[in-house]
Amino acid sequence: MKYTYLLIDFFTIIVPFLFSFHPRLKFHKTWRSFFPAVLITGLVFVLGDVYFTHLGVWGFNPTYLIGLKIGNMPIEEILFFLCIPFSCVFTFHCLNILLKLKLAEKTTNLITYFFIAMGFVGGFYFLDQLYTTVTLFSLALLLIVAKFVLKVNWLDRFFLVYLILLIPFTIVNGLLTGTMLDAPVVWYNSNEIIGIRMLTIPIEDIFYGMNLILLNLLIYLGLEKRLSTDHQN
Repeated sequence: MKYTYLLIDFFTIIVPFLFSFHPRLKFHKTWRSFFPAVLITGLVFVLGDVYFTHLGVWGFNPTYLIGLKIGNMPIEEILFFLCIPFSCVFTFHCLNILLKLKLAEKTTNLITYFFIAMGFVGGFYFLDQLYTTVTLFSLALLLIVAKFVLKVNWLDRFFLVYLILLIPFTIVNGLLTGTMLDAPVVWYNSNEIIGIRMLTIPIEDIFYGMNLILLNLLIYLGLEKRLSTDHQN
């Protein structure tokens, strides 16, 4: 039982890692951009994780942990911020190569504006729920940066890929929050979430995941673009 969270991390990353070297995919060729992105993003999220754990917004069931910690963070939780982004960015990379993912600009704009509006309205409405408000405000701000500051041209692909990623997300996050287990690996303080769940998954986790992957992609694709430009010059 104590290896549960560690095994979830392992099985999340092992297949994407092995297929990173596929001659058609060549994801390993982009690791020069991915690892700075995951380290920067991971630092931001781990620091937030440390603070939220300290406040009791969430915590970890020692039954499912090997017991190794850095500060108040189980090593499995820190590895989560490597394994999940790796598999998700790998998926984005692969689908970008294998499929012509595209939404009309008007549709992309409507989805973007919807999430920005939802982030601000929901963030203010649920000010008493710390996890909810921080997650929603963060999503709105990240989308503003992506859309209006960096003016990225891949938000349509991000929305479509994240929709696909909700399938493995439901499996992995379901296990972490207690689906098919006697107790959750990660528990949540009911005072800090709005209480709507998909199976055992707090609805906030869906938007938390969007934040995690979007920030990784903003840095990763930005570095890839810069390195490509430098190479051409």
